[in-house]
Amino acid sequence: MRPVILPGYITQLFGYTNEEKIARTRQQYATLLKGQPEVTVVIPAYNEEANILNPLLSISANTTSRSVEIIVVNNNCTDNTEPLALAAGVTCIRETTKGVTAARTAGLHAARGKYILNADADSIYPPTWIDAMIPPLDDNTVALTYGMFAFLPGGSKARFSYFVYEHMADMLRWYKRNFKEEAMNVYGCNSGFRKEQCLQVDAYQHPPGTNEDGWLAVKLRNKGFGRLRKVYNNKALVWTVDRHLQNDGGLLKALVMRVKQVILPGK
Repeated sequence: MRPVILPGYITQLFGYTNEEKIARTRQQYATLLKGQPEVTVVIPAYNEEANILNPLLSISANTTSRSVEIIVVNNNCTDNTEPLALAAGVTCIRETTKGVTAARTAGLHAARGKYILNADADSIYPPTWIDAMIPPLDDNTVALTYGMFAFLPGGSKARFSYFVYEHMADMLRWYKRNFKEEAMNVYGCNSGFRKEQCLQVDAYQHPPGTNEDGWLAVKLRNKGFGRLRKVYNNKALVWTVDRHLQNDGGLLKALVMRVKQVILPGK
């Protein structure tokens, strides 16, 4: 079950200045990247100056024996996203073709790790995330892992409102997994797979009307690389901002829209 209140590592993170976030990320990342990386975390970014240090700090705080690199993909940013990422000590590459598909593809090709973890620039990651998402991929019967996410409270809304929304949305995800298509539950803010297998299925290319994350999951499974594995443990629970919900008109309108998409034919 998702927490009703924010965990301590998030409230602590919000108390740091940008200068403190940069210094802490540099220090932690020096320990996280231990020579040749086994895992690469790819973060596409477009004008994420206000957010980018949060995923970098939280991911670099992960405790794991695996060597992990972080790649930020500058997708035509016009703000200080790239300077902040570089100041924090992580790799930052540029992709001029607009869109998350192109950005994730650029990060995939630049990655040195055997495993890829997809992350978002507006999300915060628990210190147990890497060791929750990667071990299932050590099993060759698993093609892709995906985890859950929760919303950071925004504006005047209390966390409890999002808590209720998330559990109602989970019922829709249960329906999709059991009666429609499990890959519809795969999101780019929290998924992992093997780099070479992703390249073998033409990476993130997807038909119009689909998304790159779910379609990649379908391709990996249909190619015979294994099943999709949901990580239920809150050790892999990612926290993200609510701007997509707000773009859909708020919590209630967003929920109604998602119900229609799942239940009504052709939606």
